Amino acid sequence: MDLEKTLKNERQVLQIGFLKRADFQFSQLGCLSILGELHRAATSIGRKRFGPIPSSTASIPLGSLPIMNRVSVFVVALVTFAASAIPSFAEKPNIILIMADDLGWADIGPYGNDFIETPHLDQLAEEGIKFTDFYAAGAVCSPTRCAVQSGQNQARIGITAHIPGHWRPFERVQTPLTTMALPLETVTIAETLKSVGYTTGYVGKWHLGWDPAFQPEHQGYDWTAVVGGPFLPGRFRVQHGNAGIQPEADQFRTDFEAQLAETFVKEKGGEPFFLMVSPYAVHIPLASRSDLVEKYQKKATEMGRELPHPVYAAMTEELDDLVGRVVEAVDEAGITEKTMIVFTSDNGGLYRRYDYNPEADDDVTSNAPLRGEKGQLYEGGIRVPLIVKYPAMIPAGSESSAITISYDFYPTFAALGDASLPANQPIDGESLVPILKKPDATLSRKAIHFHYPHYHHHRPAAAIREGDWKLLQYLDNTNEVELYHLANDLGETQDLSGEKAGRVADLKKKLQRWHTEVIARMPIPNPHFDESRAGEWWSLRNGKPVDSAARKRFPPTEKDL
Repeated sequence: MDLEKTLKNERQVLQIGFLKRADFQFSQLGCLSILGELHRAATSIGRKRFGPIPSSTASIPLGSLPIMNRVSVFVVALVTFAASAIPSFAEKPNIILIMADDLGWADIGPYGNDFIETPHLDQLAEEGIKFTDFYAAGAVCSPTRCAVQSGQNQARIGITAHIPGHWRPFERVQTPLTTMALPLETVTIAETLKSVGYTTGYVGKWHLGWDPAFQPEHQGYDWTAVVGGPFLPGRFRVQHGNAGIQPEADQFRTDFEAQLAETFVKEKGGEPFFLMVSPYAVHIPLASRSDLVEKYQKKATEMGRELPHPVYAAMTEELDDLVGRVVEAVDEAGITEKTMIVFTSDNGGLYRRYDYNPEADDDVTSNAPLRGEKGQLYEGGIRVPLIVKYPAMIPAGSESSAITISYDFYPTFAALGDASLPANQPIDGESLVPILKKPDATLSRKAIHFHYPHYHHHRPAAAIREGDWKLLQYLDNTNEVELYHLANDLGETQDLSGEKAGRVADLKKKLQRWHTEVIARMPIPNPHFDESRAGEWWSLRNGKPVDSAARKRFPPTEKDL
């Protein structure tokens, strides 16, 4: 009697075919668990029917063994084969981090947008995990980028504004100057991964120091192409790194950044690599391909939509195309199973430029149902998309509501690469690996904190989120606070600070304790405060007033150049 008939006779149907990847996706641990149960079931059947199994069968020809012994040898061989065929969590995965610029939480399909077409991001979410409560560490770009590279809340380093920041010399308080570059002594995530054999690459916007000495090639990145300039052909170039690589005369910036990422994956796909792709999209000035702009102008008319702006929508679709090209490059390199692709944004979406001039500027996007925008600590300024795909670990189509933040990437990537965290550098992040494996898992962290002591789209402020409670505290000598319960009020429309004095006191105390721990730089009273001039913007680059009225409208498409 052969194996299949024996098992059928015992009413045990072992469908080995279900292990085929096309029919059943499984993790290594899950497969071995299944095979373990299979082995135990077969052993139980055999003992009943054939008696005890010899302790060693290594030297006995398989054909001479009783049927149960053949079952045991077969299952052991199957376990060995399956273990070698399934991607191992211990194998160092390739890691690609795509960080968009100023992309709003609600501006892509996976987060409910029904206007902008983002098929590649939709697919990425379907094949991976979507985080609903993920936060950019900062309300503007440089602070978040600092947090990603360092694994720390940027308040520890002092990069609390976009470099070099804004200046209102006659406001109620003087705000602290931001640190003008990521210090070279900071051990970046690239340096940590390089220590365990990773090849590292950086493409796109850097914004962590202007001087050549502070570019990514001096911060652990082997292959770099820092791109500067706006989106339209002829307006941008590689400024640092592989400056010999330049765009074609008719090439748009996002297309060029996608091409650079494809080149890196193609060249480095045979070794463990970490690639950060940082496109300038969808930052202002608004500009995109004329065919896409015309498509969204027509669509806006048909749907009666004012926001998002059609040019912004076109830029977002270009960004989605970049994601699709990166995914395709990974597929073509044959490394899909061992590559993690992470997509997020450096801060929330922009509604309106900080020094808005109606003759030169347009409204950009709405972050509804969230309140606020880039440069604010309301949810619209800091809650951003996070989608992660890694077939060897992440259940497809999953979702997590865990409270997570940009500096969690550092310990996550280090854990995946089996790298040690820096010995003398505080790491504020927590590894997301438990959530990636089991989406309903939570982190041990009690609260996350935000520190934005600058005038931009709002007043200087700090915030703390603990569970569903969020406290916003203004740092402009007014001592004003706001309190929201996000589970019941995602749009932050009901300030409960007047009703929950105890909760306010508790969160204020915790926020103050955190400020002390990280030695956060704070605003100070301004002896030059002049209420009549408080709204004036001055440039930190030249020490002169910003002449917003003189700004000209940027050409929205290549046809307008």
